[in-house]
Amino acid sequence: MDLKDIQNLIKFVAKSGASEVKLETDDIKITIKTGSENERGETTYIQQIPTMQAQPNIQQPQVQEANGANQSSTQEDADSKLITIKSPIIGTFYRKPSPDKPVFVEVGSTINIGDVLCVIEAMKLFNEIESEISGKIVKVLIDDSSPVEFDQPLFLVDPS
Repeated sequence: MDLKDIQNLIKFVAKSGASEVKLETDDIKITIKTGSENERGETTYIQQIPTMQAQPNIQQPQVQEANGANQSSTQEDADSKLITIKSPIIGTFYRKPSPDKPVFVEVGSTINIGDVLCVIEAMKLFNEIESEISGKIVKVLIDDSSPVEFDQPLFLVDPS
């Protein structure tokens, strides 16, 4: 919506006799209030609605020893066999079903298809995230009670 359209809308609202009009689209929100007889003119509020941007994933630096070349190639071979379980939704990641219960899975836990790995809270709903593969948990990539984005890696699993 450009400035000319907004001006035409203001004129239309003023002529119609309406005291307040609100218009909201994907990226802009407009509220037009016309004054009463005690007030002059009209008041227009234009607000840009912020879009949510994905937070960059912060990767931890890896410490390598003096024979780093051999270690890194071995590490790459091991990582290529691992499967990453990613978040299917945006929300808050929890490793436990409730604060007084034990965690669903630990590093070294053996999992099967359908096992609950964690809970992600979205809009006051707690969604159990179930495993779609069988294997062994190698690493938990997210801290408990941390916000997660869609498709953010949560666990590394060794399927063998």
